[in-house]
Amino acid sequence: MSSELPPEPQDTAPDAATEASAPEETTVEPRAKSGRGKRILKATGLTLALPGAAVVAGGGYVAVKSLTSSPDNSPEHEASKDEYLDAIQGSTASGEAPNVLLVYYDDLGYEDLGFMGDTPIKTPHLDSLAEDGAVLTNYHSPSAVCTPSRAAMLTGRLAPRAAVPDVLFPTGSPLGIMNTLGDSFGLTQAEITIPDVLQASGYRTGMIGKWHIGDTEGSLPNDFGFDSFLGSRYSNDMTPFKIYRDNDVLIDEVDQTELDALYTDAAVDFIGDAAESDDPFFLYFAHNFPHEPLFAAEENEGRSDAGLYGDIVEGLDDGIGRIVDQLEATGQLDNTIILVTSDNGPWFQGDAGDHRGRKGLINEGGMLVPFMVHWPAGIEGGQVIDTMTMGTDIMPTLLDWLDIEAPADRMLDGSSMAPLLAGESDQVSDFYYYYAGEQLIAVSDGRYKYYAKHPYLYGTSDAGFSVAQQKGPWLFDLETDPSEAYDVSGKHPDVVAELKAELERRDAEMAENPRGWVS
Repeated sequence: MSSELPPEPQDTAPDAATEASAPEETTVEPRAKSGRGKRILKATGLTLALPGAAVVAGGGYVAVKSLTSSPDNSPEHEASKDEYLDAIQGSTASGEAPNVLLVYYDDLGYEDLGFMGDTPIKTPHLDSLAEDGAVLTNYHSPSAVCTPSRAAMLTGRLAPRAAVPDVLFPTGSPLGIMNTLGDSFGLTQAEITIPDVLQASGYRTGMIGKWHIGDTEGSLPNDFGFDSFLGSRYSNDMTPFKIYRDNDVLIDEVDQTELDALYTDAAVDFIGDAAESDDPFFLYFAHNFPHEPLFAAEENEGRSDAGLYGDIVEGLDDGIGRIVDQLEATGQLDNTIILVTSDNGPWFQGDAGDHRGRKGLINEGGMLVPFMVHWPAGIEGGQVIDTMTMGTDIMPTLLDWLDIEAPADRMLDGSSMAPLLAGESDQVSDFYYYYAGEQLIAVSDGRYKYYAKHPYLYGTSDAGFSVAQQKGPWLFDLETDPSEAYDVSGKHPDVVAELKAELERRDAEMAENPRGWVS
């Protein structure tokens, strides 16, 4: 055996006593060495087998989890959704109802547009709309990352309520498998979306751009009230990145330098076709840009003082110009509600303004985004409003403007902005909540923002990783300190107590009724 040692050499010939004992040595010592060798081999084999066993066990867990894990479909609320949509059938199908164009950019920063601040990026078309509309300077995306932001905006329910708290990745990909293991799935049919409501009430509905709220049957755009869909199911950095027309692949290999033209052409065509109908339209124009990787059309390269990122944003502004021209040419501009915003703060490029944090962080820089609404027939132009609002307010606002009752079987986290925009109120909601995944980290009353103790990422520029440190609780006065630089919890213990109590109340409510079902 390999574990046995060769006999030591003898300097002299053995005597009779040694010869007599030789057989005993020959039979006993090899057995001892053999036993020790077997133990070594067993230990070695066990050590080598443990990682393999772990892999097998992990693979088994993944397989079982993949087969048994499923979203919370809430069939009783899917049924009540159908009843609600039946009840509002055709309620706005008239020539008086306004069209709705919802423009939702991807990772656009707070001060990346001219009407939001001092920027080297030129956006004359969007600036013109803002000048004749209302600009909300304290508008927040519902999440600091894309999937939960989009789910919350379209449902009026913060992402944990809508059961889509995490970024989704393509089904079957390694990160998509991680979604499944974490019980993270696409939007379910129990949820009611803006297009569901508008389609049922008599609108022609279409979506152009990035969906990113699910890629399986029942979680696709056409499953949620869109008559037509042209766009991608994911961000432009995920694979496979394909362009779909409804549920069929239209472009398998996408040249992203041509993506903006494709989307803008489709929007212009949609608006032109809608002009020939008596029904109002809803168009959700959810562009993939300026999410990285960055691709500018050849004719836009080098046009901006803000580099490639600026080239792309200025191209997006050109597209808005073409869309507005089409609305004006078809006589639809004055009675079209145009909403323009972003899904979260800027990623690696883009301007978050004088605010702490960027995309992925629930600091103001990760969630404070540009917002404007233009509707000459419905709201007064030239407004600049500093009241705090959030993306969950869009759905209740549209329901209010269109005189459609909200569904009664579920809680909505948003409130209508209509009274604010009409000059009848200076507040929209009492509190706003900042979630990271399913964790509620901060709550604001519009002026003060309270953070519970939470993991705060810190890293140096020469480090290859960041280390999360537990920080807080903090209190920031966003009115005097919009960059969240100075904790004033010691100065305002009464405010801390109030906001802490509200955070704990909300946590308890979510623990008892996470989906916010009322009946």
